[in-house]
Amino acid sequence: MFYNKLKIEDLVQNETDKIDKKVLLENNESKLTAIAIKKDEMLTQHQSDTDACAYVYDGEVEFHFEAEKFTLKKGELILFKKHDMHSVHANKDSKLLVIRI
Repeated sequence: MFYNKLKIEDLVQNETDKIDKKVLLENNESKLTAIAIKKDEMLTQHQSDTDACAYVYDGEVEFHFEAEKFTLKKGELILFKKHDMHSVHANKDSKLLVIRI
C-alpha cells in the first residue's frame, strides 16, 4: 500500500455490509482506519486505547459520549481522549477516517 495514491471515496463501501472497516496503516498502538456505516446502523459503545480523531468524509454521524452527543457532517472531525466510552450512529450512509494516535 505504501507509495500508492488512493481515492478516499473508494477506501470502503457500504453496499452489502452494514459496516465496512479497513485498516490502512498500523504501527504499535497507532492506527488509521476507514469505516463505512449504513444509515441507522451503530457502532456499539466502545473505547479507544489511544487518543483519537474521527473525520467524516461522507454522510452524517452522531458520536454519543457519556453525557454529550455530537452530530458530525461531511468535512467535520472530532477529537477525543483515550478511554472515553462512546458509540457512533449513522444518520445517513456515512464514511469516516479514524486516526488513533
